[in-house]
Amino acid sequence: MPLKALDIYKLLPKKNCKECGDPTCLTFAMKLAAGKADLDLCPYLDDKAKAVLGATTRPPIKLVKIGVGERSFSVGEEFVLYRHDKTFYHPPGIMFAVSDIQSDDEISAVTARVRDDTLTRVGADLKFNGTAIVNTTGTVEAYARAVAAVEKTAGLPEVLISDNAQALAAALVLCGSYRPLISAATPENYKQMCALAKQHGCRLVVREPTLEGLAKLTKDCAAEGVSNVVLDLAPKNLGDYLSRSTAIRQLAITREVPDLGYPVYLDATAFEDQDAAIALGIVKYASVIVTSPLSQPSAKAVLTLRQNIYTDPQKPIQMNPGLYRVGTPGKDAPVLMTVNFSLTYFTLQGYLESTRIPCFMLIVDTEGLSVLTSVAAGKLNESLVRDAIKKFGVENEVSHRKLIIPGYAAPLSGRIEEATGWKVLVGPRDAAEIGDFLVQEWKP
Repeated sequence: MPLKALDIYKLLPKKNCKECGDPTCLTFAMKLAAGKADLDLCPYLDDKAKAVLGATTRPPIKLVKIGVGERSFSVGEEFVLYRHDKTFYHPPGIMFAVSDIQSDDEISAVTARVRDDTLTRVGADLKFNGTAIVNTTGTVEAYARAVAAVEKTAGLPEVLISDNAQALAAALVLCGSYRPLISAATPENYKQMCALAKQHGCRLVVREPTLEGLAKLTKDCAAEGVSNVVLDLAPKNLGDYLSRSTAIRQLAITREVPDLGYPVYLDATAFEDQDAAIALGIVKYASVIVTSPLSQPSAKAVLTLRQNIYTDPQKPIQMNPGLYRVGTPGKDAPVLMTVNFSLTYFTLQGYLESTRIPCFMLIVDTEGLSVLTSVAAGKLNESLVRDAIKKFGVENEVSHRKLIIPGYAAPLSGRIEEATGWKVLVGPRDAAEIGDFLVQEWKP
C-alpha cells in the first residue's frame, strides 16, 4: 500500500534545505505521496530510506510517451480507479489501423485523415493520435512499403504490428527515430523484441492472456533493459477485457503487483462491435486503442466521449477570457458580458448566433463558475468587469459605452456602472430570451 505524506515525512532528513525545490520537507513528502515528485531530488536520503520509499512513491502506473514531436502523447501515470475520486490525467491515444495489403494511396488517405481531422468542442481541438501499421502479408518488403507510405504522408506517432521480427526491423530503419510502439512481445519472442526496442529507443507492447504471465513478462522485459511497456491483455471478448483491465488497475494503484503498473493496450479491431470496444476502452482504462478508420458520426462520438471522461470532474471546463465576436460586429454593436464557464459561453453564443445580430461577448474570468455561483461566491464583481474592459480594449471596439450583463448579475449593476463609467443594461436570466431583449431594448 502507498505511504501517506506523514509516513514519508518521518523518513525524510527534515532539514528544510529547499534543495529539492520545495520550501519544506513536509511539502516534499506531500508531493511524493501524490506521485508528483522524484525521490532523487532529495540529496540527503540514506539508502534505507530510499529502499523503503522507492517502490511506494513512484506513480502506480508508469508514464509512457509514444512518438516524438508535436503530436506525441503520454499515457499512464494514473492514480485512481474511479475518475470522481480525483481525475484521470492522460487520455488514450486512438490510432487508425492500415495494412500492408492496401495501396499506398489508401494508406496515405487514412494517415492524412488522422493528421488533419479536427473536432472543435467547448473550445478544444480534438484529434486522433496516430497510425497503426499491420503486417498482414507477413512479408518484409510489403511491410516496409506500407510504413514508408505512412512516413511520407505525416510524422505521426505509430504502432508497428507484426509477428515477423525481420519486418519490424526493416520498418524501424525507416521510422525508428519517431520511437513507435512495437507490438508485440510474448514469452516466446520477448528477447528479440526487447533487442529491437532497445536499439531504436521504442516502446513495447507485451502480450499475455493471464495476469500472472503478464507480470512475469514485464519483469523479464525490464531485466532485458526495456521498462517502457504497455500491456496487451489478449482478451477473448469485451467482458474478458473489462474484468482484466479492472483487475490490473486495482492491483496497480494499490501497488499489490507493481509489475502490472503499466498502461493498457486494446486492439478494438479484434471485436465484432468495434465502436463498443472503443467506448469500453476509453471508459475502462485503455491507454492505446487501435481501431479501423471510423465513420464521421462514430469519430465525433469517440472524441467527445474521450474528452468527457478525461475532463476533471472537480474542475469546470473553462473558456479563455477575452472579447469574442459573433458575426461581424461594428462600432455600434452591443457588448454582452458573461462568465468563462464553457456551458454558459456556448449556450449564449448559440442563441446570439440565431438572432443574426452582430455583437461582442466579453468573457471575464470567474474560474469556470456559472453566473449565479460566481456572484454568490464573490468571483464576479465590478473590479473584475472594469479590468476586463481595459485589458481586452473594449473601448476601442465600440463607439458607445453600454454593457449588457446577465440577469443573475443584476445586484452588481450599480457597482459596475460606478467602477467602469459604462451604462449597464440588465439582460434576461434565460439566454433563450436574449434575442427578444436585443430587439426591444438595444439602442446604441
